[in-house]
Amino acid sequence: MVSRKEDFLVEHANLRFMFVKRAYPVDLVNNLIEEVMRKRENGHFSPIITNETRGYNPLPPCGMSIDRGGNMPASVQPSYNIQEKFELVFETMSSPGCKLPGHPVQAYMKDGDILIGGMIPVHTDYVIPLTSFTETPKPIQCKTFFIEIYQCALAIIFAIEMINQNPALLPNVTLGFKIYDSCYSEAKAVEGTLWLLTSSTLAVPNYNCRAQPHLAGFIGDHPSSSSIPMARILGLYRYPQISYASSVSTLSDKTEFPSFLRTAPNNDFQSFGIAQLIVHFSWTWVGILVSDNEYGMLGSQRLRIEFNRAGICIAFSEIISASFSRTKLLQVVDVVLKSSVKVVVIYSNIPQVVPFMKQIAMQKLSGKVWIANAGWMISPAFSQKELSLILNGTLGLAIHRGEIPGFVKFLYSIHPSVYSTDIFINEFWETVFSCRWPNNNTDQIPLENTIIENVIPCTGAEKLFQLDNSVYDVYNFRHVYNTHNALYSFVHALHDLLLCTPGKGPFKNGTCVDLYQFQPWKLLHYLKNAHFLSESGEEEVYFDANGDVLPQFDILNWQLYSSGISKYLEIGAFIVHAPQDQQIVINESAIWWSGGYTQTPHSVCSEPCPPGYRKAIQQGQPICCFDCFLCSEADFSNETGSINCMKCPVTQWATQKHEKCVPKATEYLSYEEPLGAALTATSVSLSQVTLAVLCIFIRYQHTPIVKANNRSISYLLLLSLFLCFLCPLMFIGYPRKVNCILRQVAFGLIFSVCISCILAKTITVVIIFKVTNPNSRLKKIIGPRTPYFIIILCSLLQMIICTSWIVISPPFPEINLTFAPGIILIECNESSFAFYFMLGYLGLLAFVCFATAFFARKLPDAFNEAKFITFSMLVFGTVWLSFIPAYLSTKGKFTVAVEIFAILSSSSGLLGCIFIPKCYFILLRPDLNIRQAVKGKISFTAS
Repeated sequence: MVSRKEDFLVEHANLRFMFVKRAYPVDLVNNLIEEVMRKRENGHFSPIITNETRGYNPLPPCGMSIDRGGNMPASVQPSYNIQEKFELVFETMSSPGCKLPGHPVQAYMKDGDILIGGMIPVHTDYVIPLTSFTETPKPIQCKTFFIEIYQCALAIIFAIEMINQNPALLPNVTLGFKIYDSCYSEAKAVEGTLWLLTSSTLAVPNYNCRAQPHLAGFIGDHPSSSSIPMARILGLYRYPQISYASSVSTLSDKTEFPSFLRTAPNNDFQSFGIAQLIVHFSWTWVGILVSDNEYGMLGSQRLRIEFNRAGICIAFSEIISASFSRTKLLQVVDVVLKSSVKVVVIYSNIPQVVPFMKQIAMQKLSGKVWIANAGWMISPAFSQKELSLILNGTLGLAIHRGEIPGFVKFLYSIHPSVYSTDIFINEFWETVFSCRWPNNNTDQIPLENTIIENVIPCTGAEKLFQLDNSVYDVYNFRHVYNTHNALYSFVHALHDLLLCTPGKGPFKNGTCVDLYQFQPWKLLHYLKNAHFLSESGEEEVYFDANGDVLPQFDILNWQLYSSGISKYLEIGAFIVHAPQDQQIVINESAIWWSGGYTQTPHSVCSEPCPPGYRKAIQQGQPICCFDCFLCSEADFSNETGSINCMKCPVTQWATQKHEKCVPKATEYLSYEEPLGAALTATSVSLSQVTLAVLCIFIRYQHTPIVKANNRSISYLLLLSLFLCFLCPLMFIGYPRKVNCILRQVAFGLIFSVCISCILAKTITVVIIFKVTNPNSRLKKIIGPRTPYFIIILCSLLQMIICTSWIVISPPFPEINLTFAPGIILIECNESSFAFYFMLGYLGLLAFVCFATAFFARKLPDAFNEAKFITFSMLVFGTVWLSFIPAYLSTKGKFTVAVEIFAILSSSSGLLGCIFIPKCYFILLRPDLNIRQAVKGKISFTAS
């Protein structure tokens, strides 16, 4: 019997056989070897020898390809009936047709019943050696060690150790791993994928040269540019792949990438988060720098869409690349330098950002706020002092930080002597402690800017816990946390597969599958339905229909302290599924701004228009570039940055600065204003003068002058003039319904009585002096009542006109909103036709009166009233003829004032021309107030 503790190795010709984990009789082994040789001599390689109860492997053995459905031909299906379970691993050593030429692959491996493949870019960049193809091309060489991503590899190792010790998960099953360094290279990622699928030292495309253990799936890769070709290959075989960092949105397309899952958030959410972050700070003018790969290009496309929705304008969009020459990078730097933007979004991976930032540091560019995406926000690659100075104050999104119980202790416990099989740990040690192991014969390129002769030697006595967090961060697990969740997703899927109850399984007829022999698409079914609580208990982990997890982001601020230590401080969070106004939560007081800013900087193409102004887009420029124009007369804007002005309500008007609306000034001829007060005082004064004249006439009613002028009609005329002078009081003050109806009617009727009285006096005088024949029929008609009949008749016609006006179209108060800007005119809406008809009738009366008086002006009477009446009618007619154009040319309260002035002027003319001369003789020349003087027998000049 072969010892159980040792592998039994048998070499025969060009085949090597290895038996593991079991002890087998030697004769049985020899029989198996002979059978394998016999099949080889018949023209094909041997299938993997296995117990028929194990089923078959997902990939065919070397020399046999699978069909489109993922199955092996029936001719190579296992046909052995061996009672003992065993595994046979073999490699073809010299057959030229089994593999393509290539370089041996190195990886960090640990055996187990089930293997988990890891594609981890432990190095951030690589060098492709130049070759003339006159000798064997050298493989790609990895360059810069990436400590944070190495922690992702350590997270897989730690989690597998914990699971192997946990009897509650996968009992009696040992997990193993194979971790391959993809070095941020798509070519190496594809090479590693084929190698893991083949399980041969040299990759054999489309073949599986593995007997056991079984490969469950892949974790990785980190960059989307590498995950995409991996996903295309693995999608052919439906091999599960879970990426912990790849975030391009196209990977959510299950038609193109059917077996791809990820614990990193979809890029679409990241682009939306960056846009919301910029909106939060009211930035509208930004620049964009993107990496020259699918991650940057696809991400920038989505970013443009989100910026457009949020009203953010892009000043420039440039591509950055790790392969750019210094001249090309300087051209991009020059674009950034000359742009007026203060905020620049860099949507890229780490390898593309580092050389660009080095050029920025060399140019000493300042005054810019850098916005980082999760692809490069957190990385020790920027811990160099000159880069820290440039990146101080950078804001950005980062994948949500999670807790991994016990992982910190594990990170401090690793040591080259403990993990001697770890092919990365020596270089890790050299990187974090800036030392070099004696007799280091690795093929890795030395650390940048390192002079080997001056580097201190590594002793192994160095202590990891003495390292600063900026070098070896053991508290902020982001990609590491996602890697941990990815590994546990596989574990929970395998555990569910293990616990499947026959007859109740998810596959045809309720069947289950063997944990050690299952096709990859069956495990993929369990993965898509995995739902578990993370080890820290802080969140549920599950995949949606697109293979994505619930996105979570932290908002970080890069801060450089005076001691030279830099760190990123968590200042907020982007909560995707929160209400829209609560998605961005930021503690602004904790932010350190770059570029010397002490407050939130402004980044706009044009400063926001102040209240009272509106935007006017500059032709040919983005919408964020605009001019500001003052709102029009009746418009206002009460907010900064208004696109349009708003109309004021009809009863309000914009202020001089058009910042708000205020009630319009109400205009009407009021008693309080100077014009109204002056007209009121004049009206009252003249009415008092008229009243005084009336009193004089009453006092001296028995005198010849008063008797000669028909006392009763004179009294009526004076009383009418008194009311004429008071009539303007109805025009002054707030127009009300009663005022509007009565003021023009009262004016028309009172003036009609006034003119009728004068006409009656004139006609009476003419008839008396013209009819000399005592027997004249006309003289018989004229009697004491004739003047009164004339007054009543003439006034009655005006009354009919005014009554018809009131009945048909009565005047009413009206609010005129269109009179003038900022003014509401309160006026009486009066029928122009009726008003001018009434005024025309007054004019007719005045003309008749004037004509009659004009013919009687030479009558032989010392106190010939006809002369005075003629002059009074001339004044009256002149006033009202001047009134019409003045009335038509004025508006608002001045129209009312013109009418009042015409009323007062015409009334004053009548009073002055008819009664003032008589009052002069009555009061100042009583010696002439005698019968002889009235009859003209005494000269007026007599003393």
